[in-house]
Amino acid sequence: MTGPLAGVTVLDLSRVLAAPLATQILAELGATVIKVERPGAGDETRGFEPRLPHGESAYFFAFNRGKQSVTVDLKDPRGRDVVRKLAARADVVVENFLPGTLDRLGLGYADLSAANPGLVLVSATGFGQTGPDAHRKGYDTVFQALSGVMAMTGDPAGPPAKTGVPVADLTSGLWVVIAVLAGLAGRSSDGRGRHLDVAMMDVQLSLHALNAARLFALGEDPVRTGTEHPGRVPSAAFQAGDGEWLHISGSDQHWGPLCTVLGLSALAADPSLQHNAGRVEHRARVMKALRGAIARHDRDQLVKELQAAEVPAGAVRSVREALADPHAVARGVVGEFTHPVEGSFPALRTPLRETSGDAPAPGTPPVLGADTDVVLRDLAGLSDGEIEGLRAAGVI
Repeated sequence: MTGPLAGVTVLDLSRVLAAPLATQILAELGATVIKVERPGAGDETRGFEPRLPHGESAYFFAFNRGKQSVTVDLKDPRGRDVVRKLAARADVVVENFLPGTLDRLGLGYADLSAANPGLVLVSATGFGQTGPDAHRKGYDTVFQALSGVMAMTGDPAGPPAKTGVPVADLTSGLWVVIAVLAGLAGRSSDGRGRHLDVAMMDVQLSLHALNAARLFALGEDPVRTGTEHPGRVPSAAFQAGDGEWLHISGSDQHWGPLCTVLGLSALAADPSLQHNAGRVEHRARVMKALRGAIARHDRDQLVKELQAAEVPAGAVRSVREALADPHAVARGVVGEFTHPVEGSFPALRTPLRETSGDAPAPGTPPVLGADTDVVLRDLAGLSDGEIEGLRAAGVI
C-alpha cells in the first residue's frame, strides 16, 4: 500500500478499539503495520458481534484493515525475544497494556530503545502512565461517565446518556495517531526516539474545551441542554409537521432570513432579538415560537427553503440515510475490500485524501497469523527451521 507513510514500520501490540483504530489509519496512510496477536485466539474482538456468515467479526474488520497478523505468545520468553527482534527493525511501537506490563516482560521503552534508539513508542492507556488511577482499567462508556461527557449528553429533562458512537475510544485513537506522527516528526529533527503517553481520560477531559471555558469564565458547571447550544439561539433540533426532525444552527446574520422563511415577522421586528445575547436571554419565548412555526412545515421542503435563504440547516438522518446521501456517495465515503474468508465487504474509507486523488482504499483485515512466517523471516531474520521450532513449541 502506498501513501504518505510508506516506508514507516509500525509494530502493533494493541487490542480492541482505540489503539487498533490508530494503527489502521496509519496502515491506510501507507505504513506497514504488523499486528501481534495471541496464538489461537488473536485480538478478542475477532469474537465480537456482529458476526459474518463465515464466522469473521465485522467489529474486528472495522479497526484492523490493512495490517499484517503475526501470532506470538508474549508469556513465553522465546516469544518476547521475537518481539524484541521485530521492535529493533520498527519505527513505531503502539501498545495499550496497563502501565508497567511491558517493563515486566522486558519489552518496555528502556529495553526496546536500547537496541533501537530512534524508536517511537506510544502507550495508550485508560488513565496514563502516572497518577493515582494509572493502574485502573477503563472502558469507553466508563470514561464518558467519569469525564463529564455523559453528564452533558441527553435531554435536560431525562437521565444522562452515552453518545451514539464510542467517542472515548474513537477520539483517543485519533490522539494515538497524533502521538505517532509527532514522534516521527520529532525524530526527523533531532534523531531520537520517544515514549509518548496517551491517556483516554485525558483525551475526554480535553473535549470539554468550551464547557471548561464557561466554567473558568463564569464559574458555571455546564448541564445537559439536549440538542440546544448553551450559548447560541437558535441552535437545536426541531420536529417538523410530518414528524421528521431537522437541525438549525444560526447566528445573527441568519436570524432575519430564518424568521422570513417561517413567517415570524413579529420576532424579526423585535429589537431585543436582533443579537444572539438577547435571544439567549429570551430563549424560552424564541424556542416556543420556532417550534410552533416549524411544526407547520414538512421537513425536507423546509430544509430546501432554509438552505436557499442561506440559513444553516440539515435533516436529522439515520446512519443508513447518511451513508447513502449523494454527496457521501460522490466523495466515495464507503469503499470495500475483498477478504479471503468473507469475500467482498463494505468499509468506511479513512477520511484523508490528497486533493489530486481519492481517499485511501480500505485495506483488507488479516486472517489470524496469516503473515507470521514471512514477517519473522524477513523482518526478524529467523530461519525457516527456527520458525518451525517456535510453531512446534506453541510460541507462534
